[in-house]
Amino acid sequence: MGAPIIRSALPADEAAWLKLWRGYCEDAGTRAGDDVTRRTWTRILDPDSAIMCIVAEVDGQVYGFGHCVVHEHTRETQLVCCLEDLYVVPSARGRGIATGLIEWLRNAMRAEGWAQLYWLAREDNELGRKLSDRFARADRLARYVIRPR
Repeated sequence: MGAPIIRSALPADEAAWLKLWRGYCEDAGTRAGDDVTRRTWTRILDPDSAIMCIVAEVDGQVYGFGHCVVHEHTRETQLVCCLEDLYVVPSARGRGIATGLIEWLRNAMRAEGWAQLYWLAREDNELGRKLSDRFARADRLARYVIRPR
């Protein structure tokens, strides 16, 4: 397997992205309905949306993605970038693809002038935590989620 090419998602990536998205949701133990999936892809391609998607391609095949939201922040004067989802197909893990996706975002942070790039990693995701620890130290924040009933 060659070195990954990291690039923005294109309309032609839809089928590959959909397969990866389903794998991501399964690995994360979540379910995204068809309406959410369609809306997510639509927002990825919308240049006016804050959501962006980068993909990792090797030899013409997409093996991973990163979904990000670039947004304002109350404690920064510049925009910040939240890496919401990071996924690499299991058969391609350990080959530098996830590292390449994060490095691409770190370079985008510098080029775009974002104040920070951040993400969350589940406590029980040993592989994700090991990768994350190579880039930064985890802070002491805990995540709380409220959903309507």
